[in-house]
Amino acid sequence: MLREIEKASAEMTRAERKVARVVLTGPYRILRKSIRSLASEAGVSEPTVMRFCRALSCKGFQDFKLQLAQDLATGAHFSETSLAVDEAAPDLITKVIDGGIASLIKVRDSLPADAVQAAIAMLAAADRIEFYGLGGSGIVALDAQHKFFRLGVPVVAYSDPTVHSVSASLLEPGCVIVAISQSGVTQDIIDSAELGLAAGARVIAITAADSALAMLATICLPVNPFEDQDLYAPIKSRLAHLAIIDVLAVGVALSRGPAFQNTFRQLKPAQPRSVDGLR
Repeated sequence: MLREIEKASAEMTRAERKVARVVLTGPYRILRKSIRSLASEAGVSEPTVMRFCRALSCKGFQDFKLQLAQDLATGAHFSETSLAVDEAAPDLITKVIDGGIASLIKVRDSLPADAVQAAIAMLAAADRIEFYGLGGSGIVALDAQHKFFRLGVPVVAYSDPTVHSVSASLLEPGCVIVAISQSGVTQDIIDSAELGLAAGARVIAITAADSALAMLATICLPVNPFEDQDLYAPIKSRLAHLAIIDVLAVGVALSRGPAFQNTFRQLKPAQPRSVDGLR
C-alpha cells in the first residue's frame, strides 16, 4: 500500500499529495485516526481524503485503513527508496530507518537455519573465539567481542590485518575464527582465515554467498550485497551483520542451559567510580 501511494502520488492533486505525505511519514498512526483527524492534520477537507482513498482503488477510508493494516502486519511496506540531496527530515527519517528494517527482513528470510545452528554449536564448544574485520566490519567485530566475552569463553576482536594474521597463525584446534566481510573478497581477511585453517582452527564467515571467503570457510552465514548498492549500502550490511552476531550470541547463551542463564542474569556492568559524589 505504501509503495502504491508513492507511485500514485505523482498523479494526485496537490491536496491529495498532502494526505499522502501524512500517511507515508506515520503509517501506524493512521490506523488510529478518523477521517476528520487525518484531514485536519493534512490541512485538507474530508472529501479530499476520500478522493485520496479512491485514487488507491479503495472503497473508502475504512477500506483504506484495512488494507494499510494488512500491509503493515506483513512487514512488506518497508522499502529501500533512494534518497534525494534535498530530502526533508520526515522523509529522511522514514527512508533511512525503513531501509535498515528492509535489510534485516531480507536477512531474516534468507539466513539458513541449519548453518546458524551449526555455527552456534561450534562457538559454544570453542576454546577460544577470534573476530576479524576491517573498516566497518571491524566495528562489528568489536561489538561481537563485547557480546561474547560475557559467555565464559576467551574472545578477542582484531581489525588490524597484521595483528590478526599473526594471531591466526598461532591458533590451535578447538579455536574458532569469525571472519566478517561485506564483499568476501578482502585479501587480508582471506589470508588470515587461511592461516587459521592451516593452524587447525575453524572459520565461520559472515559474508556474501559464493565469495572467496565464503568458499573457504568451514561455515558460511551469507549476507548478500543489497541490490541498490548506493552510498548507504555498507550501513545496511553492517546492520545485517550486527543482527547475525546477536543471533549467535543469544544462541550460545541459550545452549549453556538454565544454570548459566541464571548466572548471566546476575551480571551487571561495572559502575564507573564516582568523582566528588558524581558519576
